[in-house]
Amino acid sequence: MARATSLKDVAKAAGVSVTTISRLLNGSLDLPDATRQRIEKAIAELGYVPNPHARRLSRGRSDMIGLVIPDIANPFFAMLVAAIEEEADQKGLTVSLNATLNRPGREMKYLGLIEHHHVDGLIFVTNHPDDGELSGLINRTGKVVIVDEDVPGAMAPKLFCDNYQGGYLAGQHFAEFGHRKVLFVGGPDAMISTTRRFAGLQQALKERFGEEGEVLRYAGEYTVTAGRHAARRFLDEGLPTTAIFASSDEIAIGLIEVLYSEGVSIPDRVSVIGFDDIGPLHLFSPPLTAVRQPVRAIGARALTLLLETDWQKSGSLESEELLPVEIVKRNSVAPPAIRNKRRT
Repeated sequence: MARATSLKDVAKAAGVSVTTISRLLNGSLDLPDATRQRIEKAIAELGYVPNPHARRLSRGRSDMIGLVIPDIANPFFAMLVAAIEEEADQKGLTVSLNATLNRPGREMKYLGLIEHHHVDGLIFVTNHPDDGELSGLINRTGKVVIVDEDVPGAMAPKLFCDNYQGGYLAGQHFAEFGHRKVLFVGGPDAMISTTRRFAGLQQALKERFGEEGEVLRYAGEYTVTAGRHAARRFLDEGLPTTAIFASSDEIAIGLIEVLYSEGVSIPDRVSVIGFDDIGPLHLFSPPLTAVRQPVRAIGARALTLLLETDWQKSGSLESEELLPVEIVKRNSVAPPAIRNKRRT
Protein backbone atom coordinates (compact mmCIF):
# COMPACT_ATOMS: atom_id res chain seq x y z
CA MET A 1 0.00 0.00 0.00
CA ALA A 2 1.37 3.42 -0.97
CA ARG A 3 2.20 5.88 1.78
CA ALA A 4 -0.39 8.62 2.25
CA THR A 5 0.69 12.10 1.22
CA SER A 6 1.79 14.08 4.26
CA LEU A 7 1.83 17.78 5.02
CA LYS A 8 5.61 17.58 4.71
CA ASP A 9 5.29 16.36 1.12
CA VAL A 10 3.02 19.29 0.26
CA ALA A 11 5.37 21.78 1.93
CA LYS A 12 8.30 20.47 -0.09
CA ALA A 13 6.39 20.68 -3.36
CA ALA A 14 5.13 24.20 -2.62
CA GLY A 15 8.45 25.48 -1.32
CA VAL A 16 7.09 26.60 2.06
CA SER A 17 7.28 25.36 5.64
CA VAL A 18 4.99 22.73 7.14
CA THR A 19 3.87 25.28 9.74
CA THR A 20 2.84 27.73 7.01
CA ILE A 21 0.58 25.18 5.34
CA SER A 22 -0.85 24.00 8.64
CA ARG A 23 -1.78 27.53 9.69
CA LEU A 24 -3.24 28.25 6.27
CA LEU A 25 -5.47 25.17 6.43
CA ASN A 26 -6.57 26.08 9.95
CA GLY A 27 -7.55 29.57 8.80
CA SER A 28 -5.05 31.34 11.03
CA LEU A 29 -2.75 32.79 8.35
CA ASP A 30 -3.18 35.11 5.36
CA LEU A 31 -0.76 34.63 2.47
CA PRO A 32 -0.05 36.39 -0.83
CA ASP A 33 -2.21 35.06 -3.63
CA ALA A 34 0.78 33.58 -5.48
CA THR A 35 1.89 31.60 -2.42
CA ARG A 36 -1.63 30.42 -1.67
CA GLN A 37 -2.13 29.29 -5.27
CA ARG A 38 1.18 27.42 -5.21
CA ILE A 39 0.11 25.57 -2.07
CA GLU A 40 -3.34 24.79 -3.45
CA LYS A 41 -1.77 23.44 -6.63
CA ALA A 42 0.57 21.17 -4.63
CA ILE A 43 -2.35 19.90 -2.55
CA ALA A 44 -4.37 19.10 -5.67
CA GLU A 45 -1.52 17.43 -7.55
CA LEU A 46 -0.45 15.29 -4.60
CA GLY A 47 -3.99 14.45 -3.53
CA TYR A 48 -3.39 15.57 0.03
CA VAL A 49 -6.30 15.13 2.47
CA PRO A 50 -5.97 17.07 5.77
CA ASN A 51 -5.98 15.01 8.97
CA PRO A 52 -9.37 15.79 10.60
CA HIS A 53 -8.16 14.75 14.05
CA ALA A 54 -5.17 17.07 13.98
CA ARG A 55 -7.35 19.93 12.75
CA ARG A 56 -9.93 19.28 15.48
CA LEU A 57 -7.25 19.40 18.16
CA SER A 58 -5.37 22.45 16.97
CA ARG A 59 -7.69 24.70 14.91
CA GLY A 60 -7.26 28.25 16.15
CA ARG A 61 -4.59 27.21 18.64
CA SER A 62 -0.82 26.83 18.63
CA ASP A 63 -0.29 23.75 16.42
CA MET A 64 2.14 22.73 19.14
CA ILE A 65 2.18 19.48 21.12
CA GLY A 66 3.89 19.30 24.50
CA LEU A 67 6.13 16.36 25.41
CA VAL A 68 7.27 15.89 29.00
CA ILE A 69 9.98 13.31 29.74
CA PRO A 70 12.22 12.69 32.76
CA ASP A 71 15.66 12.74 31.11
CA ILE A 72 16.69 13.40 27.51
CA ALA A 73 20.10 11.78 28.12
CA ASN A 74 18.46 8.39 28.68
CA PRO A 75 18.58 6.46 25.36
CA PHE A 76 15.03 5.15 25.82
CA PHE A 77 13.57 8.64 26.16
CA ALA A 78 15.76 9.98 23.35
CA MET A 79 14.36 7.38 20.96
CA LEU A 80 10.81 8.06 22.16
CA VAL A 81 11.28 11.78 21.48
CA ALA A 82 12.59 11.07 17.97
CA ALA A 83 9.58 8.90 17.17
CA ILE A 84 7.09 11.50 18.37
CA GLU A 85 8.91 14.32 16.57
CA GLU A 86 8.87 12.36 13.31
CA GLU A 87 5.17 11.57 13.58
CA ALA A 88 4.30 15.16 14.50
CA ASP A 89 6.31 16.49 11.58
CA GLN A 90 4.29 14.36 9.17
CA LYS A 91 1.12 15.92 10.60
CA GLY A 92 2.32 19.51 10.48
CA LEU A 93 2.65 19.84 14.25
CA THR A 94 5.51 21.19 16.33
CA VAL A 95 6.72 19.46 19.50
CA SER A 96 7.68 21.41 22.61
CA LEU A 97 10.15 19.18 24.47
CA ASN A 98 10.35 19.56 28.24
CA ALA A 99 12.73 17.50 30.40
CA THR A 100 11.84 17.38 34.09
CA LEU A 101 15.36 16.37 35.19
CA ASN A 102 13.60 13.86 37.47
CA ARG A 103 12.07 16.67 39.55
CA PRO A 104 8.35 16.39 40.42
CA GLY A 105 7.97 20.17 40.65
CA ARG A 106 8.97 20.55 37.01
CA GLU A 107 6.31 18.02 36.01
CA MET A 108 3.62 20.19 37.60
CA LYS A 109 5.05 23.25 35.86
CA TYR A 110 5.00 21.65 32.42
CA LEU A 111 1.48 20.28 32.87
CA GLY A 112 0.49 23.91 33.30
CA LEU A 113 1.39 24.51 29.66
CA ILE A 114 -2.07 23.24 28.73
CA GLU A 115 -3.88 25.46 31.22
CA HIS A 116 -2.07 28.49 29.85
CA HIS A 117 -2.78 27.45 26.23
CA HIS A 118 0.89 27.24 25.27
CA VAL A 119 0.32 23.76 23.80
CA ASP A 120 -2.74 22.04 22.38
CA GLY A 121 -2.16 18.75 24.18
CA LEU A 122 0.50 16.87 26.09
CA ILE A 123 2.26 13.50 25.99
CA PHE A 124 3.41 12.86 29.53
CA VAL A 125 6.08 10.47 30.87
CA THR A 126 6.90 10.23 34.57
CA ASN A 127 9.37 8.03 36.44
CA HIS A 128 8.23 8.19 40.05
CA PRO A 129 5.12 7.31 42.10
CA ASP A 130 2.43 9.99 42.37
CA ASP A 131 0.97 11.23 45.65
CA GLY A 132 -2.16 12.50 43.93
CA GLU A 133 -0.88 15.88 42.76
CA LEU A 134 -0.11 14.77 39.21
CA SER A 135 -3.37 12.89 38.71
CA GLY A 136 -5.35 15.82 40.09
CA LEU A 137 -3.74 18.31 37.71
CA ILE A 138 -4.07 15.95 34.73
CA ASN A 139 -7.78 15.52 35.47
CA ARG A 140 -8.27 19.29 35.64
CA THR A 141 -6.38 20.14 32.47
CA GLY A 142 -7.33 17.26 30.17
CA LYS A 143 -5.73 16.59 26.77
CA VAL A 144 -2.95 14.48 28.31
CA VAL A 145 -1.81 11.05 27.11
CA ILE A 146 0.19 9.12 29.72
CA VAL A 147 3.01 6.97 28.36
CA ASP A 148 5.42 4.35 29.77
CA GLU A 149 4.56 4.64 33.49
CA ASP A 150 1.14 4.96 35.08
CA VAL A 151 -0.26 7.90 37.02
CA PRO A 152 -2.93 6.11 39.11
CA GLY A 153 -6.17 8.04 39.34
CA ALA A 154 -5.56 10.04 36.17
CA MET A 155 -8.61 9.87 33.90
CA ALA A 156 -6.60 9.90 30.68
CA PRO A 157 -5.60 7.58 27.82
CA LYS A 158 -2.61 5.47 28.88
CA LEU A 159 -0.11 3.69 26.65
CA PHE A 160 2.42 1.16 27.94
CA CYS A 161 4.48 -1.69 26.63
CA ASP A 162 3.31 -5.09 27.88
CA ASN A 163 5.54 -5.15 30.95
CA TYR A 164 4.06 -8.38 32.30
CA GLN A 165 4.71 -10.19 29.04
CA GLY A 166 8.27 -8.86 29.02
CA GLY A 167 8.96 -10.31 32.45
CA TYR A 168 7.28 -13.56 31.44
CA LEU A 169 9.43 -13.92 28.31
CA ALA A 170 12.58 -13.37 30.37
CA GLY A 171 11.43 -15.95 32.91
CA GLN A 172 10.63 -18.47 30.20
CA HIS A 173 14.07 -18.04 28.69
CA PHE A 174 15.82 -18.48 32.02
CA ALA A 175 13.66 -21.53 32.76
CA GLU A 176 14.58 -23.13 29.42
CA PHE A 177 18.18 -23.19 30.64
CA GLY A 178 17.33 -24.50 34.10
CA HIS A 179 17.53 -21.32 36.20
CA ARG A 180 15.28 -21.80 39.23
CA LYS A 181 16.47 -18.85 41.31
CA VAL A 182 16.61 -15.45 39.62
CA LEU A 183 17.44 -11.98 40.93
CA PHE A 184 15.16 -9.22 39.64
CA VAL A 185 16.71 -5.73 39.64
CA GLY A 186 13.95 -3.20 39.06
CA GLY A 187 12.96 0.42 39.46
CA PRO A 188 10.84 1.91 42.26
CA ASP A 189 8.49 -0.64 43.84
CA ALA A 190 5.31 1.34 43.13
CA MET A 191 5.88 1.70 39.38
CA ILE A 192 3.97 -0.58 37.01
CA SER A 193 7.12 -1.29 35.01
CA THR A 194 8.61 -2.82 38.15
CA THR A 195 5.56 -4.63 39.50
CA ARG A 196 4.41 -6.08 36.19
CA ARG A 197 7.83 -7.19 34.96
CA PHE A 198 8.45 -8.84 38.33
CA ALA A 199 5.05 -10.55 38.24
CA GLY A 200 5.61 -11.91 34.74
CA LEU A 201 9.07 -13.22 35.63
CA GLN A 202 7.74 -14.86 38.77
CA GLN A 203 4.83 -16.49 36.95
CA ALA A 204 7.06 -18.03 34.28
CA LEU A 205 9.34 -19.61 36.88
CA LYS A 206 6.41 -20.87 38.97
CA GLU A 207 4.84 -22.48 35.91
CA ARG A 208 8.05 -24.31 35.10
CA PHE A 209 9.39 -25.19 38.55
CA GLY A 210 6.50 -24.79 41.01
CA GLU A 211 7.65 -23.81 44.50
CA GLU A 212 11.28 -24.31 43.48
CA GLY A 213 10.99 -21.31 41.19
CA GLU A 214 12.07 -18.28 43.21
CA VAL A 215 12.61 -14.61 42.37
CA LEU A 216 14.55 -12.35 44.70
CA ARG A 217 14.06 -8.63 44.25
CA TYR A 218 16.10 -5.44 44.45
CA ALA A 219 14.29 -2.12 43.97
CA GLY A 220 16.03 1.09 42.97
CA GLU A 221 16.13 3.42 39.99
CA TYR A 222 16.44 2.89 36.24
CA THR A 223 20.03 4.14 36.15
CA VAL A 224 23.55 2.88 35.56
CA THR A 225 24.41 3.84 39.14
CA ALA A 226 21.56 1.69 40.47
CA GLY A 227 22.88 -1.22 38.40
CA ARG A 228 26.32 -0.83 39.97
CA HIS A 229 24.84 -0.77 43.47
CA ALA A 230 22.79 -3.88 42.73
CA ALA A 231 25.85 -5.77 41.46
CA ARG A 232 27.88 -4.91 44.57
CA ARG A 233 25.00 -5.94 46.81
CA PHE A 234 24.58 -9.18 44.88
CA LEU A 235 28.26 -10.02 45.36
CA ASP A 236 28.35 -8.96 49.02
CA GLU A 237 25.27 -10.99 49.94
CA GLY A 238 26.39 -14.09 48.05
CA LEU A 239 22.89 -14.81 46.79
CA PRO A 240 22.18 -18.35 45.53
CA THR A 241 20.69 -17.00 42.29
CA THR A 242 22.21 -18.12 39.01
CA ALA A 243 20.60 -15.47 36.79
CA ILE A 244 19.76 -11.76 36.90
CA PHE A 245 16.95 -9.92 35.12
CA ALA A 246 17.93 -6.25 34.81
CA SER A 247 14.75 -4.27 34.27
CA SER A 248 16.35 -1.68 31.97
CA ASP A 249 19.36 -1.29 29.70
CA GLU A 250 20.80 1.31 32.08
CA ILE A 251 20.62 -1.08 35.03
CA ALA A 252 22.18 -3.84 32.94
CA ILE A 253 25.11 -1.63 31.93
CA GLY A 254 25.97 -0.74 35.53
CA LEU A 255 25.48 -4.32 36.66
CA ILE A 256 27.73 -5.83 34.01
CA GLU A 257 30.41 -3.19 34.56
CA VAL A 258 30.82 -4.20 38.22
CA LEU A 259 30.53 -7.94 37.58
CA TYR A 260 33.30 -7.76 34.99
CA SER A 261 35.51 -5.69 37.29
CA GLU A 262 35.13 -8.37 39.96
CA GLY A 263 35.98 -11.18 37.56
CA VAL A 264 32.45 -12.59 37.33
CA SER A 265 32.00 -14.31 33.97
CA ILE A 266 28.77 -13.84 32.02
CA PRO A 267 27.09 -16.23 31.38
CA ASP A 268 29.33 -18.98 32.83
CA ARG A 269 28.90 -17.83 36.42
CA VAL A 270 25.69 -15.80 36.13
CA SER A 271 23.27 -15.28 33.24
CA VAL A 272 21.85 -11.82 32.52
CA ILE A 273 18.84 -10.51 30.57
CA GLY A 274 18.16 -6.80 30.07
CA PHE A 275 15.06 -4.81 29.16
CA ASP A 276 14.47 -2.09 26.50
CA ASP A 277 17.11 -3.18 23.93
CA ILE A 278 17.79 0.40 22.91
CA GLY A 279 21.58 0.61 23.02
CA PRO A 280 24.15 -1.45 21.08
CA LEU A 281 23.72 -4.50 23.30
CA HIS A 282 24.96 -6.73 20.48
CA LEU A 283 28.40 -5.15 20.99
CA PHE A 284 28.66 -6.32 24.60
CA SER A 285 30.95 -9.23 25.39
CA PRO A 286 29.02 -11.45 25.32
CA PRO A 287 26.16 -9.79 23.41
CA LEU A 288 23.31 -9.19 25.86
CA THR A 289 19.96 -10.94 25.57
CA ALA A 290 17.18 -8.41 26.21
CA VAL A 291 13.44 -7.82 26.07
CA ARG A 292 12.84 -5.23 23.36
CA GLN A 293 10.32 -2.44 23.75
CA PRO A 294 8.67 -1.13 20.55
CA VAL A 295 9.76 2.42 21.36
CA ARG A 296 9.12 3.96 17.95
CA ALA A 297 5.69 2.37 17.79
CA ILE A 298 4.93 3.71 21.27
CA GLY A 299 5.89 7.23 20.20
CA ALA A 300 3.81 7.14 17.03
CA ARG A 301 0.80 5.64 18.79
CA ALA A 302 1.00 8.19 21.63
CA LEU A 303 0.62 11.07 19.19
CA THR A 304 -2.22 9.30 17.39
CA LEU A 305 -4.05 8.87 20.71
CA LEU A 306 -3.59 12.56 21.47
CA LEU A 307 -5.02 13.55 18.09
CA GLU A 308 -7.86 11.03 17.86
CA THR A 309 -9.26 11.13 21.40
CA ASP A 310 -12.55 13.01 21.65
CA TRP A 311 -11.56 15.38 24.45
CA GLN A 312 -15.05 16.91 24.55
CA LYS A 313 -16.66 13.59 25.46
CA SER A 314 -18.39 13.52 28.83
CA GLY A 315 -17.28 11.01 31.43
CA SER A 316 -13.92 9.35 32.01
CA LEU A 317 -11.41 9.21 29.17
CA GLU A 318 -9.25 6.67 30.99
CA SER A 319 -8.13 3.71 28.89
CA GLU A 320 -5.11 1.44 28.83
CA GLU A 321 -3.43 0.14 25.70
CA LEU A 322 -0.50 -2.29 25.72
CA LEU A 323 1.97 -2.72 22.88
CA PRO A 324 3.70 -6.10 22.53
CA VAL A 325 7.34 -6.75 23.38
CA GLU A 326 9.73 -9.43 22.16
CA ILE A 327 12.84 -11.12 23.51
CA VAL A 328 16.02 -10.77 21.46
CA LYS A 329 18.19 -13.79 22.20
CA ARG A 330 21.92 -13.24 22.09
CA ASN A 331 24.69 -14.82 24.19
CA SER A 332 24.28 -13.81 27.83
CA VAL A 333 22.25 -16.80 29.04
CA ALA A 334 23.67 -20.28 29.68
CA PRO A 335 22.72 -23.17 31.98
CA PRO A 336 23.76 -22.87 35.65
CA ALA A 337 26.06 -25.87 35.19
CA ILE A 338 29.33 -24.81 33.54
CA ARG A 339 29.68 -28.21 31.90
CA ASN A 340 27.07 -27.24 29.29
CA LYS A 341 28.52 -24.45 27.19
CA ARG A 342 25.54 -23.84 24.90
CA ARG A 343 24.52 -20.17 24.95
CA THR A 344 21.83 -17.95 23.49
